[in-house]
This record gives sequence, structure tokens and C-alpha cells, in this order.
Amino acid sequence: MDQHLLEAIGDRLGTTVRATSPVRGGDVAASFRLQLDSGGQVFAKTHHDPPPGFFVTEAVGLRWLREAGGVRVPEVLAVSDEPAYLVLEWIEPGSPTTATESELGRGLAGLHLAGAPTFGREDRRTTGSRRLPNDPCDTWHEFLAERRLLPLADLAAATGALDPTDVEGLRRIASRCESLVGPPEPPARLHGDLWAGNRLVDAGGRSWLIDPAAFGGHREFDLAMMRLFGGFGDEVFAAYAEVHPLAEGWEERVQLHQVVPLVVHAIKFGGGYVGAAASAISRYR
Repeated sequence: MDQHLLEAIGDRLGTTVRATSPVRGGDVAASFRLQLDSGGQVFAKTHHDPPPGFFVTEAVGLRWLREAGGVRVPEVLAVSDEPAYLVLEWIEPGSPTTATESELGRGLAGLHLAGAPTFGREDRRTTGSRRLPNDPCDTWHEFLAERRLLPLADLAAATGALDPTDVEGLRRIASRCESLVGPPEPPARLHGDLWAGNRLVDAGGRSWLIDPAAFGGHREFDLAMMRLFGGFGDEVFAAYAEVHPLAEGWEERVQLHQVVPLVVHAIKFGGGYVGAAASAISRYR
């Protein structure tokens, strides 16, 4: 992290940065642990060429999730898009305890129950590496079709990431969304990118959520993402169900809600994600 950026962060925090050390993780931003002259430490990350509104969008999402109080989210201490940085409270890493997973399940249920004013985002900020739209919708099936599946079909076609038959399959699923997504529910407050790498466990064995792509959506979307790449114990889902049971037939919709992250990964990385995306698409087309 260059000196200009360190001085900007120090000025914003009302102190100076005494030392820095890199933090592993993430495939977009560069992350650091900053030791402050005023005492203590913070987490900071920056980006050499961020899209417009990159860190401010993340900060808005973090604050929105944090205010719900259902699950722990680091406090935003400073944020700027010019120069580009985000500073959060430091979470000392640790190891899970026997209560870690069940506590997360109950907290996540509380987060979802906090709700959202709309499907999407009132501020219309795009999220994720593909900058997917979040313009408000009245229903989940409309949002899933118009703000996720159809834009991804266009991207997959433009980049050649998927075969034309699978691109057409995405568009077919979008046309059938209303009959596929299950009983209507009010919008839940979603993390939006809830894989295991975006969950930290602190020194007390408590879970914290980071790096959101937050929006109002169907809670099954977060839960399907958690099941896609693993890293969460069965106790999470059991504890969640005790607080906020899912609607009948949710098992049949898991792969439906995994189509979006699989297609995103197919566009970004190719490889085995292409076949996995095609398999999920074929189930619902």
C-alpha cells in the first residue's frame, strides 16, 4: 500500500499508520492489516483500478447487514472511492467451537427476517464482479429473471462462456420463473455472495460475514450459495430451520438458485464451472 493511501487513511481515522502487513484472501482487492499510532489495528483493502462506486457499494451493504443485528458484520470505519479504500474493524481470526455453526444458522435466520424494502436495491447500485443490475422489483420471480438470468444469458452469449443451447436454456428458465420459485415470500435481507470464504470465525469461535453483494431477495438464494461450495456444517441449516423454516419443496429449488453463481463462475473462470452450470440449467429449462 503506497504512502499516499496510508496518509489518506490515517487522516480519515485521525491518526497515523505505523505499520502494514498483507492479508491473504480475495481475488480482486489487495488487503492489509494496519497498525495505528493511536493503538490497535484495523483491516484495510484497496484496488488498483476499481469500477465506479466499488468500495462505497460494499460499505453500504456491510452497514445494511450490520444494522439488522442478526449476524456479526464488521464495522465500517472509513471508505472512499477516490482514492480507493475500505477500512473495517479488525477481527482476530480463530477456530470454530461446537456452537459456531448453530449460532450462525440462528443469526442468518435473524438477518433474513429483518427483511428488505424491495427485491433488489433502492439505490440501484450494481453488485458482484459482473456488475449485475439491482433495480427494484415487486416479486422474486421478476427479479431473478430480469436482473440475474437474462443479463447473465447476454453476458454468456457475448463472451462465449456457454454453448448457445445453454444460453437459450437460461432464457427459457427466465420465462418460467414464476412457476419455478415456489410460494411468494417477502424480500429477505441477503448477503448475496455467501460462500465459506466470506465467513470469518473469530478468536471466540463466532462467525462474521464479509464481502457482501447485498440486496433484497429470496432467502433460498443465500442458502443455496452456502450449499454450492461447501464449508458450512449441517448444524447451520438445522438451526436456521428451527428459527425460520423453509417453504415446502425447497429441496427442489436449491439448484435453481445455484444457476446464477454457477453461470457467473463459468463466465469468469470457465473450466469445470461450464459443465456444472450446464447441468443446473438443464434441470429447469
